[in-house]
Amino acid sequence: MDKHVNSISNRLSLRTPQRDSLEILARIAEIIPLDKEPDLQRDLEIIQSEFETVEDFERNFPSLCFALATGVGKTRLMGAFIAYLHLSKGVRHFMVLAPNLTIYNKLIADFTPNTPKYVFQGISEFAMSPPEIITGDNYESKGQLLDWAHNVHINIFNISKINTAEGRKIRELSEYLGESYFEYLAGLDDLVLLMDEAHRYRASAGLKAIDDLQPTIGLELTATPQLEKGQKTIPFKNTIYGYPLFKAMEDGYVKEPAVATRENFNPSSYTEEQLEQLKLEDGIRIHETVKTELKVYADNNDKPLVKPFMLVVAKDTDHANELVQYMESKEFYKGRYKGHVITVHSSQKGDEKDETVERLLAVENPEEPTEIVVHVNMLKEGWDVTNLYTIVPLRAANSRTLVEQSIGRGLRLPYGTKTGVAAVDRLTIVAHDKFDDIIQEANNKESIIRTGIVIGKDIEMTPKKAVEVRSSIEALVVGQPEEIDSSKSSTVPKKAANKQQPLFNSEKEKEVAQTTLEVIKEFEKLPSSKKLKEKDIRKQIEERVEEVLTPVEPELEGISEKVDIAQIVEKVTEAYIENTIDIPRIVLTPKGDGSFTYDDFDLDTSGIGRPAPIEQELYIQELRTHERERIEGGSVVIKENRLEDHLISALIDYDDISYDEHADLLYKLSGQMVDYVRLYLNDEEEIRNVLVSHRKQLSKIIHAQMLNHYNQGYTEFEASVPRGFEQPKRSSMSMDAEEKARYYRDQIQDRTAIRGMLFQGFGKCIYEVQKFDSDSERLFSVLLEDDDSVVKWFKPTRDDFKIFYHHQHQERLYEPDFVVETKDAKLICEPKRADAVDSDEVQEKAKAAIEWCEHASKHELDNDGKPWQYVLIPHDEIKPSATLAGLIAKFSQKKAA
Repeated sequence: MDKHVNSISNRLSLRTPQRDSLEILARIAEIIPLDKEPDLQRDLEIIQSEFETVEDFERNFPSLCFALATGVGKTRLMGAFIAYLHLSKGVRHFMVLAPNLTIYNKLIADFTPNTPKYVFQGISEFAMSPPEIITGDNYESKGQLLDWAHNVHINIFNISKINTAEGRKIRELSEYLGESYFEYLAGLDDLVLLMDEAHRYRASAGLKAIDDLQPTIGLELTATPQLEKGQKTIPFKNTIYGYPLFKAMEDGYVKEPAVATRENFNPSSYTEEQLEQLKLEDGIRIHETVKTELKVYADNNDKPLVKPFMLVVAKDTDHANELVQYMESKEFYKGRYKGHVITVHSSQKGDEKDETVERLLAVENPEEPTEIVVHVNMLKEGWDVTNLYTIVPLRAANSRTLVEQSIGRGLRLPYGTKTGVAAVDRLTIVAHDKFDDIIQEANNKESIIRTGIVIGKDIEMTPKKAVEVRSSIEALVVGQPEEIDSSKSSTVPKKAANKQQPLFNSEKEKEVAQTTLEVIKEFEKLPSSKKLKEKDIRKQIEERVEEVLTPVEPELEGISEKVDIAQIVEKVTEAYIENTIDIPRIVLTPKGDGSFTYDDFDLDTSGIGRPAPIEQELYIQELRTHERERIEGGSVVIKENRLEDHLISALIDYDDISYDEHADLLYKLSGQMVDYVRLYLNDEEEIRNVLVSHRKQLSKIIHAQMLNHYNQGYTEFEASVPRGFEQPKRSSMSMDAEEKARYYRDQIQDRTAIRGMLFQGFGKCIYEVQKFDSDSERLFSVLLEDDDSVVKWFKPTRDDFKIFYHHQHQERLYEPDFVVETKDAKLICEPKRADAVDSDEVQEKAKAAIEWCEHASKHELDNDGKPWQYVLIPHDEIKPSATLAGLIAKFSQKKAA
């Protein structure tokens, strides 16, 4: 692994597709020279030898396209590319091209230090001497500095500055440089060109201007690596890496698109004006629901509050102005959105346009009042907000265009990753009249949310096959499936194959041995497997085996007459102890009466939004997963005596709320919520409708804030051990269909493909075959096999441990990566990417595992066993020179005092 790739990936917290792209660039920079006068044919042939999707550079210099889906992070990747080429290859001069003014301004902001999305945050080499940013607006005044400035130069230009009449100035003589600025750039011997939204630079004028710059290499980034010419789609020929939208959705990097309609809706029953009004009203209902869910999530998880907004797509400029006027009027939710709506269209000029753009760029700020943005056709690439949650398209379009154009602007996640809360992770299109069409289009195998070009590092679309894997003890008794028998593998050295021969040959012996394994499960209540050797225990096992195998009908010949059951039981139990690791089943029971209380507090109603009365149910269906959610509506049938009771009835459904014990606080908080609704609604029936229709969301807000004032009645847990050990599980693992199990010491060229592989040839593992999630895990297995202190190890299955941890107020099961038994200890080892070690979830898992190890150690030491330890290992510490003892000394985790 290139040290610069590793360092930059960790410092910039690159996502997997970003890191994959950086690794590809590092490889390209290694196999072809970055020359001013390249041999294009030679370079193309070299690249094609490793990256067969590259058919042509399509320019007069080596140019490669990285096609990453919207929302994955192309700007941060550009920063990683620049950092790598400078730190690894000494490149100092870069030019970043933007296709329009919006992206141009965004790029300047993102490359400027001390801005919220600074692309070099964490690159220490740029901290003391940040790159010099030269733009299409200041290149004339900065030209005089270029001769003596030795730091990195990043030129950020709008394409119009170099390929239109506006670009003539850059080609005029500069008195500071003695040549034009364009000639200065073209004369640099290390200029690297980065093209954002690369599909916008394929027109003849753009191609000619870019070729004239003569860069050493071009790096193109786009979500759509293709040209549209009439009805024809022409894919790029220089795409070296592709990560399409459906993969970004699967991997949780973007929101899930969904479509909403009313229950049993018939659009033909409405006029166009009525349908438009209905969609706007329902869009607001969804918007307010999302606002509530975001408030709950922020309160529950100590996260910054995200203010969502709704995007309305108008037919034309006049229509946009009419919509704004209507939505700010008293006819629309009694004027509650006056001052919260802006419109964006190309006819705006001067101060009006500047103010709108300023508000548009600030729409992520929770303090900024905009909740509805109306636009005609101005919001295109580069408008990178994360808080767009609801889209109401009022412009006619077919279902495919509607999906593709709409979702592109709203897929980014505000917290960078999915939260597990459907409303927080979803983008909803309100399209009553197109609901069925959109669902059908989403199911089309050609839909952008179903398909895409998967190129380069990705292996998820490779056909798979399932392989049954047995533990060593089971393989010794019944044999291992033929397809993973290492004795028949050409990849495993003979000395590593067949570490042990089968224990038995005859079918009757195997039957007794297999029965013995089944009977041993009945003795797992013993404190350890070593107890199986004791004479009285072994005698009980023999009797139980004979009982199972003795025929029910006395006239049938008993198997005991043919084989020596006692000898087989002895042999199997000895092998069992030798080839398993005892993992006690720990059960934690709280001590005390379990009572709990809530401290008194006042409800925080800021950021809740204005939930509106609902008259009919809405359906929201996710396009990719088909998950469906219902937003309740309808008239209020059951009327509580007190308005607060509508909320109380929902609150007492929570397991941690007792009406008898917490009634005073519940009525106080519910009353404060009712008072809040009264601030924007006057009609008693409308208030009641809101409390009924939104009671689940409103009660969630109350409950989330109550949890911040929760006092548990017990603080100690009592541990019991119902089972001292458990038999290793038989499991099924998937591997690429064309793969064969590999020797674990073999180097893997494409490390991202490792999840589709199985490995064998181990000497100490209690399974003959293992699967790894990363090459770091494979390297760790090599370390374990080579370390003299290690007796045995394996990667546990989901059911081997019952370690639960809390994350985002949910109880989850922790699945450790490795279990290792050494000569004097047992270890839970967790190799983890270095940049993830300090994350909240990893630390919560560690805390739970440390607690488990404490109880397991007590049980083991009370029964002549070995203590347990938890070791959290950064992946970059797993090296050939490392030892297990050294890693334990540095990274063993202990319970906080």
